[in-house]
Amino acid sequence: MKAIAIGSLIASLALGAAWAQGAPPQPQKHTPPVCLWTYMIDHTHTVDAKTLLFYMKGGKIWKNTLQNRCPSLTFHGFAYITRDGQICSNQQVIYVLQTHEVCMLGTFEPYTPPAKPKP
Repeated sequence: MKAIAIGSLIASLALGAAWAQGAPPQPQKHTPPVCLWTYMIDHTHTVDAKTLLFYMKGGKIWKNTLQNRCPSLTFHGFAYITRDGQICSNQQVIYVLQTHEVCMLGTFEPYTPPAKPKP
């Protein structure tokens, strides 16, 4: 019973702090995960230990920022296993080849490469 009372007090204080800052608290929006059909992935590119690019057939590029750094990813590449032929943001793990490190995908977002400078 004390735990419930303490939890309610903490929630009330947090709400009060949000109101004191001048903005009413906003409900968190739940956005559905972005899922890519694996048969539509042409190739991937590892940018760094936390960023992957998925190049799709048809030219679209999706950027995924991993939930955490995956240090050996830049040296060994990765694989994934799907059950339904899709790879989804914030729900899929990838496995680093050779080291077997497990890394969790983050959010997929459309990516546009920077324009090449004109000579």
